[in-house]
Amino acid sequence: MNKLGNYVQGKWIQGDGEGQVLFNAVTGDEIFRASSKGLDFAAMLDYGRKTGNLALRKMTFHERGKMLKALALHLRNHLEKFYSISYYTGATKADSWVDIEGGIGNLFSYASLRRKFPDKSFCTDGEGMNLSKNNSFMGQHILIPKEGVAVHINAFNFPVWGMLEKIAVNLLAGVPAIVKPATITSYLTEAVVREIIASDILPKGALQLICGSAGDLLDHVNAQDVVSFTGSANTGLMLKSNPKIMEANTPFNMEADSLNCIVLGNDVNPDMPEWDIFIKEVRKEMTTKAGQKCTAVRRIFVPENKLEDVTKALTKALLQTTIGNPLNEKVRMGSLAGQGQRTEVKSQVQRLLASSQLVYGSLDSVELIDADAVKGAFMSPLLLMNEKPFSNEEPHAVEAFGPVSTIMPYKNMDDVIELSKKGKGSLCSSIVTASDVIATEYVIGAGTHHGRILVLNNDCAKESTGHGSPLPLLVHGGPGRAGGGEEMGGIRGVKHYMQRVAVQGSPTSLTAITGVYQPHAKQKEDEKHPFRKYFEELQIGDTVITHKRTVSETDIVNFANVSWDHFYAHTDHTSLEGTIFTKPVAHGYFILSAAAGLFVDAKKGPVLLNYGIEECRFLKPVYPGATIGVKLTCKEKIQQEQKDENDIPKGIVKWYVDVYDETGESVAIATILTMVRKKP
Repeated sequence: MNKLGNYVQGKWIQGDGEGQVLFNAVTGDEIFRASSKGLDFAAMLDYGRKTGNLALRKMTFHERGKMLKALALHLRNHLEKFYSISYYTGATKADSWVDIEGGIGNLFSYASLRRKFPDKSFCTDGEGMNLSKNNSFMGQHILIPKEGVAVHINAFNFPVWGMLEKIAVNLLAGVPAIVKPATITSYLTEAVVREIIASDILPKGALQLICGSAGDLLDHVNAQDVVSFTGSANTGLMLKSNPKIMEANTPFNMEADSLNCIVLGNDVNPDMPEWDIFIKEVRKEMTTKAGQKCTAVRRIFVPENKLEDVTKALTKALLQTTIGNPLNEKVRMGSLAGQGQRTEVKSQVQRLLASSQLVYGSLDSVELIDADAVKGAFMSPLLLMNEKPFSNEEPHAVEAFGPVSTIMPYKNMDDVIELSKKGKGSLCSSIVTASDVIATEYVIGAGTHHGRILVLNNDCAKESTGHGSPLPLLVHGGPGRAGGGEEMGGIRGVKHYMQRVAVQGSPTSLTAITGVYQPHAKQKEDEKHPFRKYFEELQIGDTVITHKRTVSETDIVNFANVSWDHFYAHTDHTSLEGTIFTKPVAHGYFILSAAAGLFVDAKKGPVLLNYGIEECRFLKPVYPGATIGVKLTCKEKIQQEQKDENDIPKGIVKWYVDVYDETGESVAIATILTMVRKKP
């Protein structure tokens, strides 16, 4: 008996008893057994909090990101092994690519996202806010990793991607995970986790695995933990209603299967490229992963005068879909994940047939290549038609989680927007149209009921990731039936695993706490110009207060001639009536350039180059005769990694530039960035 292991408290252990039998979805053969019986789930959570969390929260964002990159590179070396196991799930090579390499791609994406965070274990969130008249009291939000564990309860359809897309986010945030994959395909998740653990890249306690029932795991969570669930809405509601979760207000993120829809714009005709794009997109969404995707198209809305033509075109496209053993190169659609899943899909189709008719496919037979229809969990793609979508509720309420979609007609844009909302919330929707006017009307009208909307046309079709592809830097989730949660989303997703704290105090105190200079905090001057200091020598708050310069009319005229910026407010005395200016005003960019002339140390030194400008604001007009000075303060330091042994060791330094006039009032503020060499 080949029993799967559970990775618990730093050890691989098998659950008690014979366990649940797991089958090869293609041949029907028993391949593994899974059991979590006898596991101490409370101890797993405690171990994750005390061991994994403690280790991860000591690491900086940059260290965690490099860890994810190393893990992704390691897993890429074992693709052949993962693909060979993935075939047992009924997935084709293309299906497996989305699951396996798509999941690894998420690790790479979040590894790169580290550059959006400081080289610290926590980060600021938004800008600081002055809370006092004399600038001595302020507030700033910061984000700190939660002290708990991320509990991920995943669906059967993406055993690799479902795990990696979630743990990439919580690990970057500094929180460990307990992963509980759906049991029927957990053998693939287990194979990947074995390689993760063998790599020794993650700190101890950062990842634990349950292959089997979650038992009473959720009865032991607390307010510092985060639970995320992917699966059916009914199961999600049951888990979300756990008394412990409700009592502790444990964050619960749900991504539920939904009745996603695609719309053919009423501007699209058969002779347009968008027609073929639409047909290909629907066929792909129906047959990829044998329709076992939470994002798959379940409802197809087309203009009523094109219903017959679209149905014929879809029928022709689906006829080209070869079904069978995914190891056969001729096969384009494999099996469902198991016999039980096929039985469930057929029962849901019967419910749909109460008000719809079958226009393509068969419930009882399927033509296969190199496979047995009795032993394997195969079924034909099924295209249903419902001609009265406003009076029949089944297409908007019943989901058959397989290669099943229902085509329905609409009269106008108001109708199709209303029909899209009848699904009561979905993960994603698509509209295929060549008209940006139609696209705008649909997005704004239907956007409240969908987590993501794809606008597909000939301009973007070749590079589009498609209707059903969640992307690491975009949120994956949706309102209502879709669960109301959000996964991934780049920086947004990382924040789900962190506690937002509003910190109040003096600018000097908040500078010390955040490691970011706050305006009006104490500044530190010394004889050595900050541009003469190496990256390691610079301290937050290091400041140079420059000499002053009086702006003249000649400065303004010369800058206009050099820059070719002859905007009337700078050069035309006769055009100022009705404006805020009383006489020609200095260019904002001249003020910034003049400021640089004042604060730059010209000699060769550690500063390698100017890297950019952020948050530049011109606050007060500067007229000829005004005298300006600059306070240049080290605001923030960002480590940079060496690309190779020939790369100069360096970092990015952000400087707060405050340009003020003879009254002491600021006329311009900006953040400039320089690249600064580290000590040899």
